[in-house]
Amino acid sequence: MQLLLAFILVVPLLGAAAALLPAPPGLKGRNPDQAVLRHGVTVTGAVLVAALVLAAGFDHDHPSKMQATTDISWIPALDVRIHLGTDGISLPLLVLTALLTFLCALYSYFKLPAGPSAKAFVALVLLLESGTLATFAVLDLLLFFLAFEMVLIPMYFLIARWGGDRKQPAAWKFILYTLLGSVIMLLGLLLVGLKNGTFDMVALATDNGRGLTTSVQVIAVLAIGIGLAVKTPMWPLHTWLPDAHTAAPTVGSVLLAGVMLKMGTYGFVRILLPVAPDGMRTFAPYLAAFAAVGIIYGSLACLALARPGAKGDLKRLIAYSSVGHMGFVLLGIATMTPTGVNGALFANIAHGLITGLLFFLVGAVKDRYGTADLDTLSGATGAALYGRAPHLGGLLAFAAVASLGLPGLAGFWGEMLTLFGAFDPAEGLSRPAFLTYMSLGALGTLLTAAYMLIVVRRVCMGERRERTEAVADVKSYELAAWTPLAALTVLAGLWPAVLLGLTDPAVQKLLAGGKS
Repeated sequence: MQLLLAFILVVPLLGAAAALLPAPPGLKGRNPDQAVLRHGVTVTGAVLVAALVLAAGFDHDHPSKMQATTDISWIPALDVRIHLGTDGISLPLLVLTALLTFLCALYSYFKLPAGPSAKAFVALVLLLESGTLATFAVLDLLLFFLAFEMVLIPMYFLIARWGGDRKQPAAWKFILYTLLGSVIMLLGLLLVGLKNGTFDMVALATDNGRGLTTSVQVIAVLAIGIGLAVKTPMWPLHTWLPDAHTAAPTVGSVLLAGVMLKMGTYGFVRILLPVAPDGMRTFAPYLAAFAAVGIIYGSLACLALARPGAKGDLKRLIAYSSVGHMGFVLLGIATMTPTGVNGALFANIAHGLITGLLFFLVGAVKDRYGTADLDTLSGATGAALYGRAPHLGGLLAFAAVASLGLPGLAGFWGEMLTLFGAFDPAEGLSRPAFLTYMSLGALGTLLTAAYMLIVVRRVCMGERRERTEAVADVKSYELAAWTPLAALTVLAGLWPAVLLGLTDPAVQKLLAGGKS
């Protein structure tokens, strides 16, 4: 198990380096691009298989225990260690990252975005995968920071070189926002590590803030929280996200929404909740307030983009919807209760599955019509998907109703548990304030249903003209890339105990200061 986790982290890194080398004789395929794209599918496939084997070998009877651990001294003077491991909180995120990256590599094999070099594209995707997986597996604060930063450069180039309109400004906005947040976060991590005499996240969680004064915890939560909030993204630090999603290629949007946004919320759960509980308790009402505003703001922005005549971009609308959905995750974390935090972790996975599928589908619609403009895609132009590409239209409607939280699908449970957590927050938090935030969150679910149903009506159900040209329906490679996400959305919705059975014992232990 130790070797398997190390394999999962190292193989994408080695694969990224190998992607830049000339293809060996016999593996070149019809052209050089095909060879390196096949290499990307092979490497990400091997990582996915290893992640599934790791999940199968995981001790599901003790999900709160850190498993598959490696602990090697790296910088003795600072007590920095190469400490790896996984528990019920990080394991689902590892599997989700491996799955989405493999599906993106498979999709790109058949539909490579326009750009300078297939070799560079595959290398960047693999480098991005390695950094994301490492973020969820490392148990040292400095290693966490290095992995957290490792993903920025590949995503910057994916947007800047393979993106669409206004890709350069969007890429620069993304890198500047996230780097600024990361610099502040590093100061907070150093403060925690130096004050405690260790950067080991397990030891810090077990100590449960006893080695830090309340004032130090407050400063640490403020500094670390800003960096994590930018990556999440939390309102009002979200403004880089719509531009990045709108400009990014399809697979870039899938990876950005599906896994990169989860790095910020994971940091809140893994670091701030157990390491600085008093500081989190101080800031929890403010975090919840920002989360609730983000839920309403994201929904209202989507409604504005969805209205006729607004020239709203469908990719931009899905990006703003992520601001609202991640608001639910932050609200659950801010409750500091097992119910709320479990809801946040469930909503994380559900958002990765559903929004990943939505960006795949919007990318396919844009490829067929040459635009993601809602007014152009509306039925008035004869572009109704139900009549021209029924399977594509059906999948888009399915992803939309999953995103709005329809009971029986994955999006429902995370939002419901988050609202339940806000109904009865942790001791010491203002219940009237959290009841207000819960009410705003409930209103956000209604607004989400409104804009998603408007999108379905306008794009899928519009009036079809008799002489409209045929549009290609779902292709076989698209079906292969999208089916796992749709199936897992249904499975998680009908059988939430699979995921909650992993996260709940780990969350209970984490909130209890390392005690099971």
